[in-house]
Amino acid sequence: MISSLLVANRGEIACRVFRTCRELDIRTVAVYSDADENALHTRVADTAVRLPGSTPSETYLRGELIVKAALTAGAEAVHPGYGFLSENADFARAVLDAGLVWIGPPPEAIEAMASKTRAKELMAAAGVPLLAPLDPDTVTEADLPVLVKAASGGGGRGMRIVRELADLKSELEAASAEAQGAFGDGTVFVEPYVEHGRHVEVQIVADTHGTVWAYGTRDCSLQRRHQKVIEEAPAPALAPGVERRLRSAATAAARTITYAGAGTVEFLVSGEDVHFLEMNTRLQVEHPVTEAVFGIDLVALQLSVAEGARLDGEPPQSSGHAVEARLYAEDPAQNWAPQTGTLHRLSVPGIRLDTGYEDGDTIGVHYDAMLAKAVAYAPTRAEAIRRLAGALERATIHGPVTNRDLLVRSLRHEEFTTARMDTAFYERHLTDLTTADPDPYAPLAAALADAHGRSRFGGWRNLPSQPQTKRYASADGEHEVHYRHTREGLTADGVRVLSATADLVVLEIDGVRRKFDVTRHDDRVYVNTTALTALPRFPDPTAQQAPGSLLAPMPGTVARIADGLTTGSAVQAGDPLIWLEAMKMEHKITAPATGTLTALHATPGQQVEVGALLAVVQQEPPL
Repeated sequence: MISSLLVANRGEIACRVFRTCRELDIRTVAVYSDADENALHTRVADTAVRLPGSTPSETYLRGELIVKAALTAGAEAVHPGYGFLSENADFARAVLDAGLVWIGPPPEAIEAMASKTRAKELMAAAGVPLLAPLDPDTVTEADLPVLVKAASGGGGRGMRIVRELADLKSELEAASAEAQGAFGDGTVFVEPYVEHGRHVEVQIVADTHGTVWAYGTRDCSLQRRHQKVIEEAPAPALAPGVERRLRSAATAAARTITYAGAGTVEFLVSGEDVHFLEMNTRLQVEHPVTEAVFGIDLVALQLSVAEGARLDGEPPQSSGHAVEARLYAEDPAQNWAPQTGTLHRLSVPGIRLDTGYEDGDTIGVHYDAMLAKAVAYAPTRAEAIRRLAGALERATIHGPVTNRDLLVRSLRHEEFTTARMDTAFYERHLTDLTTADPDPYAPLAAALADAHGRSRFGGWRNLPSQPQTKRYASADGEHEVHYRHTREGLTADGVRVLSATADLVVLEIDGVRRKFDVTRHDDRVYVNTTALTALPRFPDPTAQQAPGSLLAPMPGTVARIADGLTTGSAVQAGDPLIWLEAMKMEHKITAPATGTLTALHATPGQQVEVGALLAVVQQEPPL
C-alpha cells in the first residue's frame, strides 16, 4: 500500500491528485519552481521540495531533480499528472530504477505511443482504423486540405492545417520549428484533414492482470489552436454502432501495448467513419466528466492499479451527462493572447471547480494559461449545459481577462446545444462569439459607486449639483458618463438612482429595477461581470508609439525571429516576423504593413513585458 506520493507536476492537476490522496490518507509531496514558491499546490501539500529555476526546462522537465526530490522527501510513489514528463518513458524508468512506484503505464507502453507515426503503425497492425500518413513530397491539390502534425508531444503544438499547396513547405518548416522548441523533436508528418470531423475519445483503465475497462466516450470537438476548450461525456449524437466501435478499438489499442493504468484513446469521427488519432498514456485534463457520469475517482483507480489490484467484473454503468469548460486567462478576441497578473477573486459556486489558484494568487508567464476547469453534471445533456453556462455567467472572476464570455456563448450556441459541432467550430464562429457586449450601464454604476465612496470617506470637494464626468475603458472601447451629486443624493440622466453605496448601486432603467455589484482593485472596476478600467480625465500624450511599432501583446519569451530579419529588411504586410512564447503557446507577430524594418529590439530568449517595443516597420509611401 502506498503511504506517501510525490506529484511531478504543478497547478490544478497537482491539487487534484492531492485531493484524492487526502481522502486515502496518503501523505503528499509537491515540487515547485521559484515561480511557484507560493503557488496553491505548494501550499496544500504536506511536504514541498524546491526545484531551482522558473522555466519548465529548468524545473518540471528535469526528471533527475524530481526523482531526487522524491527520495529526499521520503515519497514511495510518483504521479506525473499531465503534460511535462507524464508521457516520458525515460522518466518512468528513472522512477522505477530508483525503487519508487510509478503511477502510470509501463515505460514500454509509453514509448510505443510516444511517436504518433510509430503509434499509427502499431494500430494499423492491430486492425484499428486510422488515416494513412501522406508523403509531403507527393501531396497534390487533390489531397488538400492536409494536417501537418508533430510526431511527438501534444497540446496542439506543431500542428498546421494546410489548404493551399503553395503553403505546405513553409507550414512544414514552422511546425517543425515549433515542435523542436516544445518537445526537442522536430519530426512532423502529414495526414488528410477531415472537414467537419468530431474529436471523440474513450477513457480506458487497465490492470496488470490483463483486464481492460472502457469507460464510455467523451466529445472534445470545441478546440482553439487544436487545444480543447469544452468537453463532455458521453459523446452525444453518435451514429448507430459508432460508440461500440470506438470502445472496441480503444480496448484493442490498450491490449496491443500491454497497457496498465488510466489512459485515453483519441479518434476523429465523421459520420460513421472512425479514425485513430493517438493514445495519451496518462490522465487527461477532461477526466472529471467521465468521473461524474460513472461515479468513479480515476486517480484512486490509478493508485489501486499501481498497488497491484484487479479490476473485477465489469465497469459501472454511466448515468446522466457532464460538461466541462476550461477557464483560461486569455483574450480570445486578441488571437487568444494569454493574460497575466493578480487573480483577485475566483468563485464559481454550485458546480465542481478544479483549480490551482486561490484569491490573491499571481498568474505568471511560465506555464499554461488555464485557471480552472468548471464541471457541471445533470440527468440530461440540456440540463448540464444550462447549469454550466449559468454558473459561469454568475461567476465572480476578478483579475486578468478570461475566456468566460466565450465559454458561456459557446455553450448556448445552437450548433453546440443541438450537438452539431465539430473541430472547426471556432473557425466559423469566433468573431461572433467574441464581439464585445458589455453592460452599457456598468460605467455609470462604477462612477456612482466611486462618488459615494469618496463622499463617505471625506474626499468630496465639489459643490452640490456640479456636473461630474468619469471615463472608463471596457472591451468595446471607452465610455464617458455624467452624474450629479445633489443635496438629495446622486442623480444621472436617463435613469433613476434608487441607491448607491461603494459596493452596490441600484438603478431603475425604463421601469426595471437593476442591481450592480461593484468591486475595485486599483484602477480596475468590476461591475457584475463587466470589467472596466478607470481612465484619467485627460489622456497621457507620452503614451503614443511611433506608427508601425510592433508591441508585445503579452508578457513572454522571444522564441525566434524570422530567418535573415535585420534592420533594413524589406517586409510584406502579414509576413511573420517574431514569435513569442507565453504560457506554453507560441504567438506569431506579423508585419502590419509593407515597408522596411527600421528597428529590431527583440532577440531570441529575451523576456519581454506586455507593451514592450519589439520592432518598427516603416510603411512604404503610396504610389
